[in-house]
Amino acid sequence: MLGLIQRVSDASVVINGEVHGEIGPGLLLLLGVQREDTPARAEKLLSKIVNYRVFNDETDHMNLSLIDVKGSLLIVSQFTLAADTHKGLRPSFSSAASPKLAERLYNDFVEAARQFVPVETGQFGADMKVSLTNDGPVTFQLNS
Repeated sequence: MLGLIQRVSDASVVINGEVHGEIGPGLLLLLGVQREDTPARAEKLLSKIVNYRVFNDETDHMNLSLIDVKGSLLIVSQFTLAADTHKGLRPSFSSAASPKLAERLYNDFVEAARQFVPVETGQFGADMKVSLTNDGPVTFQLNS
C-alpha cells in the first residue's frame, strides 16, 4: 500500500462541481493500493501516517504527529501511485490492485482512520478535483 502525504493548512475534494470533503490543518493522503496489499499492510500504513512526526513543535522541529496536533485527514484514492514508470514513456498499472480489492481496502482504511482522527474523503473511482494549501511544503511518500 502506498501513501503520499502532504501537510496542509487546508485541502478539499470537489466532485461534479460540489465539495465532497474538506479539512483545515492536517494531512492530505493520496492512497494507492497494490495487488499484494492486505488488511495488515493497510493497518501498518495507517499507524505510520497518524503517528508520523511531520508537524512542528514549539522549537520549530518536526516532532509532532497528526494525532498530537489533533489534525484532520483527507483521504483520496489514487491508483496512479501504483504505476510502474521504469520503462518507456507510458506508465504501466500492472501492480495496481483490482478495483474490487482496492475499493474494499480503501473503505476499510477510511473506517479504521476514523478511530484516530477526523477524516474526510474523496470518492473511490470518481473524477476528482483536489485543492490544497501545502504547509511547508512538506510531502512524504510512505509505503507498507
